[in-house]
Amino acid sequence: MAQRSANTSELNKNLLILHFTVFIWGFTSILGALISVSAVQLVWYRVLIAMVSLFFYFKFNRTAFKVSRNTFLKLFFTGALVGGHWILFFASIKLSTVPVTLVCLSSMTLFTAVLEPLFNKKRISKLEIIAGLLIITGIILIFKFETRYTKGIIAGLLSALFASVFSIINSKQVKKLEPAIISFYELTGAFFWATLYLLFTNGFNHAMLLKNSDIGYLLLLGTICTSLAYVAGVSVMRELSAFRVALITNLEPVYGILMSFLFFGDMNKMTTGFWVGALIILSTIFLFPVAQKQIHKRTNR
Repeated sequence: MAQRSANTSELNKNLLILHFTVFIWGFTSILGALISVSAVQLVWYRVLIAMVSLFFYFKFNRTAFKVSRNTFLKLFFTGALVGGHWILFFASIKLSTVPVTLVCLSSMTLFTAVLEPLFNKKRISKLEIIAGLLIITGIILIFKFETRYTKGIIAGLLSALFASVFSIINSKQVKKLEPAIISFYELTGAFFWATLYLLFTNGFNHAMLLKNSDIGYLLLLGTICTSLAYVAGVSVMRELSAFRVALITNLEPVYGILMSFLFFGDMNKMTTGFWVGALIILSTIFLFPVAQKQIHKRTNR
């Protein structure tokens, strides 16, 4: 009984951390819209600040963060997915609006429902697939009525796919490594790949120059919204499955859209089709745990 109570307490603690982390992630979309540089340049600055802040955290706490060559390579190349996710995320915001991008990010649930069982060699859950299909239905409705944002929607969906894959990878890595160490090497990888991209595309140019307001926004984005939130997001995977994390992450549109309305009044730009699609997506997110609990009760009678 005591063990069950301790497990429940730990689960609730991790759920609370995840909800707080998702709220912070919801704020990143606002910062992305406020910062003037391009998506790739923005991510370069973001991961540089996050990487340096984690390095100083290790030094200040005298934390040993050396890993084996094999582990380093895994995390380093996972960093390419992390960097790609953020670049596509911010590109989607700049090609469409904050609400469109955040709703597209909800497709992460379907990607995870299909990919997580394949990675773990388990049977695909019918309920998870149904939830994912409902979310895709919502996205199709948004596509149909928001054709002016086609490029932004495609970027948003690809961003969600990348996020799904690296979340599944991290759910395995966190069983063996500390979340802060995982985050540091993945952010190092993201920084390297973003740097390589900018070098090949001549991205290190006058457009990299920051406005005074950009500096403050980037410091907030790189420290609180990246290094702190990323470590927290990885740490909860010791108790929560990648699908559960993906499902709760879908609350990011709720927080982000509300903040978008407060900062930019973006809600006025959205059509009825957008809101019908968004309602289907968000209803699925909230009703999924209820359906899952009911099925669990029936099978354990």
